[in-house]
Amino acid sequence: MRKEIRFGGFGGQGIISAGNITGKAASIFEDKNAVLIQSYGPEARGGACSADVVIEDEKIDYPQITTPEVLVLMSQEAYEKYSNEIQDGGIMLLEEDLVEETEPPEGVNQYKIPATKIAEDLGHKIVANVVMLGVLVAVTSAVEPEKMRESILSSVPDGTEELNEKAFESGLEYGRKKTGEELTTTR
Repeated sequence: MRKEIRFGGFGGQGIISAGNITGKAASIFEDKNAVLIQSYGPEARGGACSADVVIEDEKIDYPQITTPEVLVLMSQEAYEKYSNEIQDGGIMLLEEDLVEETEPPEGVNQYKIPATKIAEDLGHKIVANVVMLGVLVAVTSAVEPEKMRESILSSVPDGTEELNEKAFESGLEYGRKKTGEELTTTR
């Protein structure tokens, strides 16, 4: 079973880290195969960036995303660039405060996540990407929750484990609440 996930946003949001953590969760902690392809502009912060993750049970013959099943978009620019490149029936996770009101492509389940606000409430907006990883795990079957937690805790800087675990748990809880609500196209 092949899963294609694209993370998009701007430099400084932890987009590449989120992709790396997801691939690590699948490949090291779940014993699947994963490939990460990252792209970012020349700016140190603020430039467009993306991370494409392919996860597969078998050997990965083609490492690039063809049409992602999941989009995690944390900026308006990323939304405008990638929102039409998603599988029918796919899932789109949007950073609520940074992506303007949008109409999802037909057949796509779209969730608006206040990841930055949740992270700020925990004490530091830098963990918004980890909040999104919690939501990702809650609304998709891409990676098992415990395996993602292990990957996060093994990837974050020393001394930030507790904050990152709280961010992950908050995102997981938020995503589970969202999926427990009545299904609608926009959430």
